[in-house]
Amino acid sequence: MRNNRIRTTAFAATALLAALSLTACSGDDGTAGAAAPRTGTTGGQSRATDTGTGTDGKPSDNAPRSTARPASDASQGSAPNTGSGAGSGSGSGSGKNGSTTGTAGSSRPATTACIGENTALTLTKVSRPINHLLLTMTNTGSRACNAYHAPKLRFDDAQAVFPILDDSRPQAVVTLAPGRSAYAAILLTGDVETNDQYKGTRLAVHFSAKAPSGDTGTAPDELTLPADTYWDDKGFVTYWQSDMADALTY
Repeated sequence: MRNNRIRTTAFAATALLAALSLTACSGDDGTAGAAAPRTGTTGGQSRATDTGTGTDGKPSDNAPRSTARPASDASQGSAPNTGSGAGSGSGSGSGKNGSTTGTAGSSRPATTACIGENTALTLTKVSRPINHLLLTMTNTGSRACNAYHAPKLRFDDAQAVFPILDDSRPQAVVTLAPGRSAYAAILLTGDVETNDQYKGTRLAVHFSAKAPSGDTGTAPDELTLPADTYWDDKGFVTYWQSDMADALTY
């Protein structure tokens, strides 16, 4: 009976030791054989999580792409493009581009009259039509000029201005660009059978101002008439024309 009690006690002690051993191996939480949770450490170095930033402060390659729209031009300090620039054309030259009041090649409206100081005059005898001279005025200046109305002519010492043909008035003032010419035809005699003809040697050409009855106040150009030129007071001179053929139709 005593031996049985001793064996029972020894067995209980053995069981107690075994239980204590299992408790020691199971850890503090009392779960034997459970794996320890992963803390994200490998080889003693902390592993960066996918938050977009690594442990060294630099962006991670695995960082999510931003879907934010790029800043507008205004937020970057540049003015928005309105679609118009300072050099845009308005149809007007800018320069360029302005319209001309005449038909003789001017690129911009002229503000000065064509006078002796900015032109050169030539006088030519033509075969057709008969009894006609052609007066040509060429712009020799650096700016456009206006050939206003008709030239005012005086043969030799005549007191009156030679008649002007009103039917030859152009629709607009002829504007001459530098190097361009205007033309006026001179009918010397209105009646070839008249005896009231004068032999001419000189022709004074006065330049018209903007006002029809005005004068530029400059000295006239003196031209030498072709040999054997005869004229009478029934002739006329046309208004300045931009085309030679137009002048010689009168």
